[in-house]
Amino acid sequence: MYTLDDRQTAAQTWFREARDRICAALESVEDDGRGEGPAGRFERVAWNRNPASNEDTSGFGGDGEGGGGVMSVMKGRVFEKAGVNISTVHGVFAPEFAKQINGAAEDPRFFATGISLVIHPRNPLVPAVHLNTRYLVTTKRWFGGGMDLNPAIADDAQTSDFHAALKVMCDRHDASYYPAHSKWAEEYFWVPHRGRHRGVGGIFYDHLDSGDWERDFAYTQDVGRTFAELYPRLVREKMALPFTEEQRAEQLRYRGLYAEFNLVHDRGTVFGLKTGGNIEAILMSLPPLARWD
Repeated sequence: MYTLDDRQTAAQTWFREARDRICAALESVEDDGRGEGPAGRFERVAWNRNPASNEDTSGFGGDGEGGGGVMSVMKGRVFEKAGVNISTVHGVFAPEFAKQINGAAEDPRFFATGISLVIHPRNPLVPAVHLNTRYLVTTKRWFGGGMDLNPAIADDAQTSDFHAALKVMCDRHDASYYPAHSKWAEEYFWVPHRGRHRGVGGIFYDHLDSGDWERDFAYTQDVGRTFAELYPRLVREKMALPFTEEQRAEQLRYRGLYAEFNLVHDRGTVFGLKTGGNIEAILMSLPPLARWD
């Protein structure tokens, strides 16, 4: 059986706590919303990783591989689809994929734990959002992740508010983080085949290993706490506003762009598929409705 060390256990425990904190905050927004039917609630489904079922496509096999996760999905009157997933997996990377992962070329064994969420609101004036934070162990150890705002109809005031809050959060840990991580997000969330950004940015970081594990962990925890406070406030500002059919159509067209990025460019999607993850959990980020025209 795979045994976690203290740091792996602490990270895994935090991601569970972050999941609970965020789900509670989003359910509170549902309680305050208006619309048909009762307020939405998250439904949780656990899954176990089964590398043997993916041998032909991902090249896994051998002892000591496993893990799993829990999908939490809510469909309500404010959120058309809200998915908050946690997972902890371990095993051996396929040889070609190992070359792409920090520290895995020398030894393909890995451990990964994290949280990933995507929120698709009903009201097109309310921005969609994405968050992912994770802790990976190969021959090296590091944190990665971030969050970004994805409005179908951008609002300059909310965009400024979002970035200001992220800067305050980053500055609590290192004054260099916001300029570096917001620039990284700007570059990462670019959709080359569309010639535009996916949303209005945020922060993104990877391979965070300053040499002070507690410091890096504290920053990653703060990303989750800040999200749980910031995003519900942005939603409440707009969720009761009236919208037009054309604004709804624009939202569905934007969701098509979002789906394209996640299927073609998103690192988390690729990692999940390459490590024998649960397909429903990996593709949870896709919107319930979208259009291309």
